[in-house]
Amino acid sequence: LQVVDLFTGEHYQPPFDAINPNHLVPVLEDGNFRLTESSAILKYLADKAGSPAYPKDLQQRARVNERMDWINTQLNRDLAYGLVYPQAFPHHKRPSEEAQQATLAWAKERAAGWLQVLNDHLLGPQNAYLCGDKISIADYYGAPFVALAGVIGSDLGAYPNVRRWLGSMKSLKTWTKTNEIIDGFAGSLSGPFVTV
Repeated sequence: LQVVDLFTGEHYQPPFDAINPNHLVPVLEDGNFRLTESSAILKYLADKAGSPAYPKDLQQRARVNERMDWINTQLNRDLAYGLVYPQAFPHHKRPSEEAQQATLAWAKERAAGWLQVLNDHLLGPQNAYLCGDKISIADYYGAPFVALAGVIGSDLGAYPNVRRWLGSMKSLKTWTKTNEIIDGFAGSLSGPFVTV
């Protein structure tokens, strides 16, 4: 395990920039095999370990893949990159106040729409987890992205099914240790924030 300090820009410095020219984490190196995308890393590790959180059944696996793709290409784009990061990280802030406010307004509307889809359709009152009644790698993948709403002070009160699911994920014994750095960072921020 190698920790990369994003707050000091270590991901832009040697030797990391040679490991991943995208300058992003995580990176997995398994012998001389390297993966640089978190979704692919999770799938690879789950397959390698034979984890039941990544079902072998073709349709169940396709559902897990679908949920992970949805989180990455829909929700994450607008919630994380559009709404949270421009308010939490100076290097994500837009160059003018007008551009910043326009970005946040657009992202808030879009993120709220995706959270409503997650609340009403992907979870609904009937599903304990993203793919039904069993936890999958889609849940492990998606929960930290949804939890980013808390960085800008959102309690996700308008999305009761999302809150229920996220509460279940946060009650896992590994959650606190895994998320302690981002939670500490969130505690250091002060608003006001545009939230969903």
